[in-house]
Amino acid sequence: MALYLIGDVQGCDGALQHLLDEIGFSPSRDRLVLLGDLVNRGPASLAVLRRLQALEGSADALLGNHDLHLLAVAAGVRPPHRNDTLDGILGAPDRAALLDWLRQRPLAMALHGWLLVHAGVLPQWSAAQVLSLAAEVQALLRGPDLTDWLHQMYGNQPDRWSDDLQGPARWRVIVNALTRLRFCTAEGVMEFATKDSAADAPAGYLPWFDVPGRRCAGTPVAFGHWSTLGPLQRADLLALDTGCVWGGQLSAACLPHAPVADARQVEIIRIPCPQAQAPGRGM
Repeated sequence: MALYLIGDVQGCDGALQHLLDEIGFSPSRDRLVLLGDLVNRGPASLAVLRRLQALEGSADALLGNHDLHLLAVAAGVRPPHRNDTLDGILGAPDRAALLDWLRQRPLAMALHGWLLVHAGVLPQWSAAQVLSLAAEVQALLRGPDLTDWLHQMYGNQPDRWSDDLQGPARWRVIVNALTRLRFCTAEGVMEFATKDSAADAPAGYLPWFDVPGRRCAGTPVAFGHWSTLGPLQRADLLALDTGCVWGGQLSAACLPHAPVADARQVEIIRIPCPQAQAPGRGM
């Protein structure tokens, strides 16, 4: 049995099929975990959701910012973006079942000693705290008041964590960190405008994983979301968004069942992808 982590698919079902063929994926033997942004921008978001729903039990996924956007558009909370490719899902006869499957996905997971998130982790958070905070928001997404919560989810404020935060402000920080974070200050103040590479950090900001003294350092973290970062594999860090939808690659990491002392030993499989959208448009 193999466990594969897969980066941002973003509706590129053909590339996902190619990657599964490349790794020889067997639903009866192997397990997949996709690191969020299952849908949008690519040509076949509906096929991606149907594929993963059909693989229930051998495939799971985190929620990314594009997946939350789909839930918000479907609920009438947000208007579609001009570059969205979500109409197939929104008009599908199995729309309700697919959206219900999606809203059950977690915002963070722990597997084989790894912490899995879509985007990032604030420096004040330990790995255990990430899972606890993610569970707070997951309960809202799975609950009866989903539409009310989606109305309150959007916004860049508060831009930092405090243990004193309560209610929507608290949950908004959690969502923003786990699904949108790239750069923050040493104190954990988040910045969302910059989508460039780590070398182009705004003045006073760092990539979240380079903040000195971050509490989850030492726990290997796998994440997606940041296509301009490029492949990144450090002792306790694995970045798997390699720009599939922009004509880059789709990446999978094959995790051993025992915790590894150095994540650089993890096998990475990448396949080239046709460009579905031009870089710079809604990245």
